[in-house]
Amino acid sequence: MATARDLMHTGCTCVKSNDTAANAARMMAELDVGSMPICGADDDKLHGMVTDRDLVLQVMAKGHDPETYTVDQLPQRHLILADANEDVNNTMAKMKEHQINRLPVIDQGRLVGIISIADIANRMPESVTGDVVGSIKS
Repeated sequence: MATARDLMHTGCTCVKSNDTAANAARMMAELDVGSMPICGADDDKLHGMVTDRDLVLQVMAKGHDPETYTVDQLPQRHLILADANEDVNNTMAKMKEHQINRLPVIDQGRLVGIISIADIANRMPESVTGDVVGSIKS
């Protein structure tokens, strides 16, 4: 049985919960990613996710100063997670059901990786990739 750990990529960089929106945007630009996990400044546990869309709609469009507005001030949606040891079919079902392009993977509350559509495309058969991608609206 393949698990979420088998599908995920490791080496995720977190933005700390007390980092500013501007710093989160700079980190995303440097890493060439559209979202990042938010980890606690003190406990390193996963607190949420921040997307480039969040930064535009919740910070810039609302007139907040991105140099002082911290990512922990962003409204957080219910965080959908994969446990590192769960069956990969359950993981992909979550992505489809919740329309998620990137799914954080945790082990004992700590972030250990992320599964993206690209991970599915690189590690799963074409038919499985097509099913998942076709189920997630842009």
